[in-house]
Amino acid sequence: MTQVLVLNKHFIPVSLTSWKRAIKLLFLGRADVVDEEYRTYDFKDWFELSQMIKENPAGFIYTAKFKIAVPEIISLKFYDKIQFEEPQLTRRNVYEHYGYRCCYCGKKFTTEKLNIDHIIPRSRGGKTEWDNIVTSCISCNFKKANRTPQEAGMKLVISPSKPQRRIKLALVFNTNIRIPSSWQKFIDHIYWDTELEK
Repeated sequence: MTQVLVLNKHFIPVSLTSWKRAIKLLFLGRADVVDEEYRTYDFKDWFELSQMIKENPAGFIYTAKFKIAVPEIISLKFYDKIQFEEPQLTRRNVYEHYGYRCCYCGKKFTTEKLNIDHIIPRSRGGKTEWDNIVTSCISCNFKKANRTPQEAGMKLVISPSKPQRRIKLALVFNTNIRIPSSWQKFIDHIYWDTELEK
């Protein structure tokens, strides 16, 4: 049945859970239901609201005497941790990290006109690590060739660096998960508005 988006107490997505566990956490007072306007409801409030709701995208749980709406989003009252992940060393991440600019001339290029350059060439022991790779346009890459920037008489106008860790969002992008529209605001908020790690 329905999966429920779980937020920490700062409304940052941390996991998914079953509707049964969500109701249990709500009943035990460990979580609140959250709506798309960031309003929260404890069990009593949610129970009362459920009696007035005629339609609920996630459905209802019915007993002989009452019904309760299955929440789509809950917020844990006492959990404030955030999961981070290290950025993977992929071509896309490297290009995005350097803003699709050549680190030697500083100009912006399309992906077809950019390369990944090893500052210390691989043939000379240079490793494929964040602090030894930069983006380079074809012209600068050709000029540098199999040399260090100093040997080629070139300067890096953008220094090599490793991107900051980012908040783990893998749960959102799992293709087996149906993403309700009510989750979108929280997914967008975490992606765009969360302060990067200092």
